Amino acid sequence: MSSHGIPRTATREEPTGEARQRELDEIAQYQRLVEEVNAKVKEQDFTPALLQQTAEVLKKNPEYYTIWNHRRRIYVNEFQELEKDVASGKIAEETRISNVLDMIQLDLQFLFPLLVNFPKCYWIWNHRLWLLQQSTELLPLRPARDLWEEELGLVSRMLSRDSRNFHGWGYRRIVVNSLSSQALQGQSMARSELDYTKRMIGTNLSNFSAWDSRIKIIVRVLKEEDATDEDRQKVLDEELELIHQALFDPYDQSLWFYHQNLMCTFDPEQAARSMAPNLNTEERLKYISVEREYIEEVLEDSEDCQWAYKSLIQCALLEAKLKKGLTEGEKQKILGWLNELKSRDPLRMGRWVDMEQILMNPEGSVESQWMVANSLPPSPGTELVPPAFAMDELEDE
Repeated sequence: MSSHGIPRTATREEPTGEARQRELDEIAQYQRLVEEVNAKVKEQDFTPALLQQTAEVLKKNPEYYTIWNHRRRIYVNEFQELEKDVASGKIAEETRISNVLDMIQLDLQFLFPLLVNFPKCYWIWNHRLWLLQQSTELLPLRPARDLWEEELGLVSRMLSRDSRNFHGWGYRRIVVNSLSSQALQGQSMARSELDYTKRMIGTNLSNFSAWDSRIKIIVRVLKEEDATDEDRQKVLDEELELIHQALFDPYDQSLWFYHQNLMCTFDPEQAARSMAPNLNTEERLKYISVEREYIEEVLEDSEDCQWAYKSLIQCALLEAKLKKGLTEGEKQKILGWLNELKSRDPLRMGRWVDMEQILMNPEGSVESQWMVANSLPPSPGTELVPPAFAMDELEDE
């Protein structure tokens, strides 16, 4: 099996007696090492030897977050000792800076092979971030910024290896935000990051993280550049054209999620935080009509694509929401699409039946119908991502 194209190690065969004994010996050795580390930390014996012991534990088990905390305590103690030495005149400030830089660089180097072997271990990413934050606080601007810039290069290489590693994408956003911050005398990198998402999408269309980053960054770019309504509508048109081109494979879930994110622009309740918030009702209805026609064309060649049926339902209900009502003809169309979903997505039979009942209820409101449609879940066996329609995902980071 694999995750995002990254092979997983095959399950081992049951070890022989001799191999099992070696394994037990290694476990016992590991347990003794952990006990010794914890004992020394309790005694606050923060020495280079203890730092090396924490490294040995983490090489064997990088998920042991308590040991990462111990490692940071050791570094904090060392940083404080260096500051005391400067205050007492024992060393010069330049020496302190050099020593701190060496410690941070060496620990970043120590982490690299761990990150290669365990690219989705949260605690490794977290510790790297802590080291970089220490550089911002403890070093002059130039060496600190150099470290952050090197980190951006590293995460770019990591995402080239596994372009859908959501840890890596989240970490990249933090690094970019830091490089853009006043603390590092940076400027906005939103435009260049927008270009980066397009390049990554070009290498792998089925990339939830790249699409997710793109929708967030677009809103930020438009805000930072004081885009006019005309500019915003042009960007919306370009994004719709981009997703139309990508949907040559209509079975790719990530593409439909991005398309549905774009459709939020036409919902008055969510439009305020979208890329084109000031469209009037007539313009919104025109966009929805065009998208419905496009999806129906997709279905002509892909009649078994459940995502297309779900999107048609959402388009129809959003249109009804804008028109303040659902015609009988539209209701029958939606019921027909629900029948298709019953056969093509039987695991969610209860959801489709519930939607039918809401549609058939003469007292049911368009808003209640839209709420149900707007919570359509991903298919089983796929990545879990936030609902694509939730515009709270677009808030400034």
